[in-house]
Amino acid sequence: MTDRPPASSLAGTPDRRTLLGALAAGCAVAAFRPGAGRAQRAGLDTVRRRARGFDQMRALVVARDGEILLAEAFRGPPVDRPVNVKSVSKTIVASLVGAAIDRGVLDGVDSTFAAVAPSLVPPDADPRVRRITIADLLTMQAGLERTSGPNYGRWVQSSNWVAHALSRPFVAEPGDGMLYSTGSYHLLGAALARATGRSLLDLARDWLGGPLGIGIAPWTRDPQGFYMGGNNMALSPLAMVRFGETWRAGGVWNGARVLSRDWIEASWTPRTTSVFSGDDYGYGWFLTRAGGHDVAYARGYGGQMIYVVPGAGLTVAVTSDSTQSARSEGYAGDLKAMLAEDIIPALAAA
Repeated sequence: MTDRPPASSLAGTPDRRTLLGALAAGCAVAAFRPGAGRAQRAGLDTVRRRARGFDQMRALVVARDGEILLAEAFRGPPVDRPVNVKSVSKTIVASLVGAAIDRGVLDGVDSTFAAVAPSLVPPDADPRVRRITIADLLTMQAGLERTSGPNYGRWVQSSNWVAHALSRPFVAEPGDGMLYSTGSYHLLGAALARATGRSLLDLARDWLGGPLGIGIAPWTRDPQGFYMGGNNMALSPLAMVRFGETWRAGGVWNGARVLSRDWIEASWTPRTTSVFSGDDYGYGWFLTRAGGHDVAYARGYGGQMIYVVPGAGLTVAVTSDSTQSARSEGYAGDLKAMLAEDIIPALAAA
């Protein structure tokens, strides 16, 4: 399935590279809207030049009020080609948790993992495991030793990813602070699969892919067959924007309800803080300020980003070289600066 917006939604100042990239992606490139002024044209040119200067960046898509103003692949695949979005997958899984609650499949975030998927709890697990709630997993506050960072390799090489994650020693009490861990989101994905009797892939296609008109391909599975929760999903930059736009619009895409407004509000409520970036974290979204606006963003290793700026009507998707790191004080910080200094000022009031 091609992640192609309707031609009428595209606008920009196409240079040769933008035009060729869009044509390769199967996207139409419309002439700049008559109502747009020189200031906006200049602003987009500034954004484009700054983006081109990042060797790590692969593609950038900027939409305002549902209209794509810039869609360019600077290096690598065209903007409708799915790429590994790494931990942006966590935000997708958090959305699926919300969809499950909206449908009554899960009672709510206060339900415990053990109540939702009792057979997945190892018999010899620490008794505190049975206190871990869906909210604890969504905010990565399970208290268990992390399965990310230096522990990631050992985790994915284990014979049972769920059991391994639940058998880590407690380094904090459940709910006592964010411990960034892909294992927490893998547990969420496994819980959804058990609660519904369907694979995470099937749920993603049914509850998000179908309504948004985006393709979702199979990705990594663990030895027990559970699709990985929290990493290695593939989305195109255009699909990332479509997903972000659904959140910006309060859970609605093309007039159809995809996620409840209650879930959007709950997810964008600060619940803990990242020790790495210092930004707040809700349910699957980092929360910060940039350019005088509140920003919710999904973040994946290497600089895979979805920024949603509701007050400015903006959604921005970035894909990057996933083999290089993107630290908050490095490339990820540069991307945030571009958002704050160039994108928001150029487009928020235009």
